[in-house]
Amino acid sequence: MLPFRHSVLFTSGLCLLLSMQASFAQGGTAVQDTLNRVDEMGRKQGYWKVTAPVAEKPGYENGELIEEGRYTNSKRIGVWRRYWPNGSVMSEITYQMGRPRGEYKTFYPNGKVEESGSWDLDRNTGKFQRWHPNGQLAQDFVFNANGVRDGEQKYYHENGKLAVQVEVNEGREDGALKRYTPDGQLQQVAEFNNGVIDASNSKYIKAVPKAEEVKVEAQAAAAPVVTKEETTNAITFRENGYNTLYDRQLRISQQGDFKGGRLWNGKRYHYDKDGILHRIQIFKGGRYLGDAVITDEDLQ
Repeated sequence: MLPFRHSVLFTSGLCLLLSMQASFAQGGTAVQDTLNRVDEMGRKQGYWKVTAPVAEKPGYENGELIEEGRYTNSKRIGVWRRYWPNGSVMSEITYQMGRPRGEYKTFYPNGKVEESGSWDLDRNTGKFQRWHPNGQLAQDFVFNANGVRDGEQKYYHENGKLAVQVEVNEGREDGALKRYTPDGQLQQVAEFNNGVIDASNSKYIKAVPKAEEVKVEAQAAAAPVVTKEETTNAITFRENGYNTLYDRQLRISQQGDFKGGRLWNGKRYHYDKDGILHRIQIFKGGRYLGDAVITDEDLQ
């Protein structure tokens, strides 16, 4: 059994966002007035807005607002907001003396919250939450002052039901782990000691049913699109047919039958920051069915 580890999708995503924000700000036009003001020493001061020329900011209309916030001596202070091309807020990040420190939020293009937490220079601290695109809570974590998960950690299915509940001590699973099916039934119990599973006190109570035995809900999430980073290795991608796709690290990312270029009946694989497989989603008829049990074979 694989210990359930925290994905750093949110961490890597925030780091990228911060980098992009900094580069966009540098591209702003310095104007000697109360907006986008530069003092006699060439330092940015006061309230700034960064807008997008079409050639430099693809996806944005000419003049559309990309981000806004305040500078003191060319260092960001307070809350900076960045926007999606559709005008909705992409992120709200708090800065102190030019560095991200304090509360932040990121948003999906439809305006729903994607992530909420507190950032201290280069790490998450305190309470952290992440939501599925449909608005249901996906992760409910606690980080200590060193940016390491510590305490009770929870994962949720896309329908809002609890998926995994586990105690973590200084980043390692310690104590009981419980895993639940999307319909709320207890599927697995496991005992950990400093990150190591105790096989003698761990068992699967209920196996995930085979895909062909389960009826897919019409409102279930659609299968993900194939990204540019995913390849079929040595075989031409079949828009209608069976494919095994690999990510940039040559790990299996999607496998199964495709229809119209989208996974139709198969599996989607997810990995944590250490490259360890931590989730396998099952799709049937192009819709999310549930999560598969991770076996030793999957970890090879």
